[in-house]
Amino acid sequence: MSVHVVTGAGPVGSTVALQLAEAGEQVRLLTRSGSGPDHPLVERRRVDVSRPDQLDEAFAGAVAVHHCIHGSRYDARTWRAELPQAERVVLETAGRAGAVVVFPESLYAYGPVDGPITEDLPRAATTGKLGVRTELLAQRDASPTPTVSVAASDFYGPLVRNAHAGERMVPTVLAGRTMRVVGSADQPHSFTYVPDLAAAMIRAAAREDLWNSFLHAPTSPALTQRELVAMVAAAAGVPVPKVSAVPAGLFSALGLVSRDMRELAETSYMFSAPFVLDSGPSEERLGLTPTPLEEGLAATVAWWRAQLAVAA
Repeated sequence: MSVHVVTGAGPVGSTVALQLAEAGEQVRLLTRSGSGPDHPLVERRRVDVSRPDQLDEAFAGAVAVHHCIHGSRYDARTWRAELPQAERVVLETAGRAGAVVVFPESLYAYGPVDGPITEDLPRAATTGKLGVRTELLAQRDASPTPTVSVAASDFYGPLVRNAHAGERMVPTVLAGRTMRVVGSADQPHSFTYVPDLAAAMIRAAAREDLWNSFLHAPTSPALTQRELVAMVAAAAGVPVPKVSAVPAGLFSALGLVSRDMRELAETSYMFSAPFVLDSGPSEERLGLTPTPLEEGLAATVAWWRAQLAVAA
């Protein structure tokens, strides 16, 4: 039985940990709080992965490290202060342990793109949060430790809360309230099912021929936010609610006085124009295909209904 280390217990880290455990692998899940899913093969440890003195023992015997932590705040200043240092520590420690490091990655480093987002496009954005992601990719490329970055578009799926297709959308549709989407309701946008991202990360870690590469997580064909709302409603068996859009320009205007709004405005282009992820070549390399939207949304709605029932 191999040991797999997972850092972070958000939707990606928890899903990776559970998929590995359900496949019979031993998982060591590291978080500052000791949180994470309950499974007999998941060992939860309280570890700060940015501290070198805590990692050597935690990584001992690992064949792979799935590094799934986030910045403590959604802004460039925080990301630059926290993420590069944490990744350096993880890369150096994993190298000593002889483990590959697999990263869930965003599409930020591509910046605005005309046409589908393909792996052969430059990842060279320079400003704000986009630039931080470019710097992280360069740091991985420069490391002697083998790495794989698996990029996804906006998340949906069980465990996904803080996302456009998470707590902003699904509970709203279930309640029959007006769904206010960001940008445009009628531009195509790709959404990645988190279990598909997790499966791609696990597959990439197990395949040495995929190390030191940048892959796209298997992702279903793009659809508009209006279409996604209708599909959520269909999966839930409820009427389709009214859909309205919050113009991206509003975030830019509010960004003059609000740091949070300024950070949201930086990525609002993703919802104001077509934002289509092409995962075809990566699917062929990985030997994986995306979960059909109908199936993924059915699981998502079921998970949200269970959460809302507990909270009621």
